[in-house]
Amino acid sequence: MLNIAHYKIIAIGKIKKKWIQEGIEMYLKRLPGLEVKEIKDSTQIKEQYAIKEIITKNQTLVTLNENGQSFTSKQLATKLLNSHNQNITFVIGGASGLPHSLNNSASWQLSLSPLTFPHEIARLLLIEQLYRANTIIQGGPYHKD
Repeated sequence: MLNIAHYKIIAIGKIKKKWIQEGIEMYLKRLPGLEVKEIKDSTQIKEQYAIKEIITKNQTLVTLNENGQSFTSKQLATKLLNSHNQNITFVIGGASGLPHSLNNSASWQLSLSPLTFPHEIARLLLIEQLYRANTIIQGGPYHKD
């Protein structure tokens, strides 16, 4: 079973759109223990420093970017299940994306789509996919084949 308590999301920028915030809150209620840390939108150097301050040594870093690995929802659920309860931290960049050095230091990179999304929508999509992965692993009815 996916233990969501081992997952953290670090996101650059604030959620400004009410409908996105409401969607995020809905999924966070369904995923108690999922930690979301928001970092103020700034320069990439300041953002990178703030991200590194949050990440601890025992965490697996996963950055989100368009060049990352794409998964189906079932494949993502399997990847998370096979992570054997590692502490995984997902990082979503702001308008400037993430620095190459941060992407290069990631254990793996994830692409939610070949399309580029605003960071607010990417955050909602990631949280929804973590919820979906959890229900796939638990055999719940949320995900339909």
